[in-house]
Amino acid sequence: MKEVVLRVCLVAGLAYGVACGSDDRADSDRNPRETKDNMSIAKGGGAGAAAGASDTASATSATSIRNPVVVFFGTSLTAGYGLEPEQAFPVLIEKKAQSEGLPIEAINAGLSGETTAGAARRIDWVLRTPADLVVIEGGANDALRGLSPDAARANLEQVIAAVRRKQPSAKMVLVQMEAPPNFGAAYTRSFRAIYTDIAKKEGIPLLPFLLNGVAGIPRLNQADGIHPNLAGERIVADNLWSALKPIIAQLDRAQKSG
Repeated sequence: MKEVVLRVCLVAGLAYGVACGSDDRADSDRNPRETKDNMSIAKGGGAGAAAGASDTASATSATSIRNPVVVFFGTSLTAGYGLEPEQAFPVLIEKKAQSEGLPIEAINAGLSGETTAGAARRIDWVLRTPADLVVIEGGANDALRGLSPDAARANLEQVIAAVRRKQPSAKMVLVQMEAPPNFGAAYTRSFRAIYTDIAKKEGIPLLPFLLNGVAGIPRLNQADGIHPNLAGERIVADNLWSALKPIIAQLDRAQKSG
């Protein structure tokens, strides 16, 4: 697997049911240049191109089959903090798709420590990669810091609007995230609701909570109690693949020769 790794900001992600840590620098303190330069984009096991590159599948007849590009856009939970690049769930999902006859090219566009405000600034840069499907995982670090759910909602809506503006043919899904209990039940309810509200308003599928069956279980997480270990990451990949499979099965795989 070929990987393009720019300087990665290794900061904490999100704790669920465990003591919250803190990032060593808030996303709001980064300037847009830093946000891009600290990002890690990794291609999965497929033979796809990185951002801005041409389609890798060349047509050998009037119509050929290509692997749809799925961009996983998110935080350290998507990036695979603490794991080898090939162990992050986007790559595990790519392998599952291949084994089940639905090959894709997975692009890991996760960035450690990113808030939804940072995501809204970064999405245009990420969308230089042509995508058939964008999987949006955002809000983990907002919840960790107790940031405004209303602000997170607005920022995620900006991300969705950017995808529609830059790549109107791309499908999107939103991944449910949850707030840790530290800020009280009212905050937890308010934060949870932004995902169902956005999905309904924008007419996009809402996938289950990213860390179902993993959050708060020590044997499935790294020593920080926050990020899944490999065993936990495999569960995350299984859960996401179950939800993504019918969507990926409907992606366009035909490509006209030029």
